[in-house]
Amino acid sequence: MAAADSPSTALRRRDLCSRGIRLAGKMRADVVDLLDVYVEQQGLDASASVAAVEGVPLAAVERWDEQTGTQRLLENLAAYRAFRALLAQMLEEQREQLGEADAGLGRALAAVLLQVSAFTYHLEELLRLESRGIPGEEGDGPPPPPRLSLFEQKLRGLGVLRELAQWAVRSARDLRQLAKPGPATGTAPGLAESP
Repeated sequence: MAAADSPSTALRRRDLCSRGIRLAGKMRADVVDLLDVYVEQQGLDASASVAAVEGVPLAAVERWDEQTGTQRLLENLAAYRAFRALLAQMLEEQREQLGEADAGLGRALAAVLLQVSAFTYHLEELLRLESRGIPGEEGDGPPPPPRLSLFEQKLRGLGVLRELAQWAVRSARDLRQLAKPGPATGTAPGLAESP
């Protein structure tokens, strides 16, 4: 791919990766703060065990070092699209449960949702830069939620926020890996490979 080898493309990729790393770091810090508020406001135990949330890929991955750059970007994109849908659902549930009684939690959720949306767009820009088609969103989001009790909604929200914090760490790691120049070409390793 000739465009991936050009110096201006490599510079743009490094710039996008660098900004993405900062976005992921800020998002993680905000999610950790939100987790503390969420646990307190929802009356949960911070050490509560939560099952994996359906529709959210786990941040932990086997053979991370064997993944291509494109695979990393596509997995990140799928995860953040799922988080965007789940956070929007959490925000709606929070508004229904508490109304405006706890506007602070709603604002914090909305702020993280905005960051997730911005990061999703950022990942799409990286894929465009690599001349990769951006997959459609059909089927990317979580399945329609089953009717959950209030307590189950709270636990699901806790699981979503915990996994989002882990994804922010993984995303920064993925972007650092993508920003590294390849040995001879100066391109990021694995980006030219097919997923």
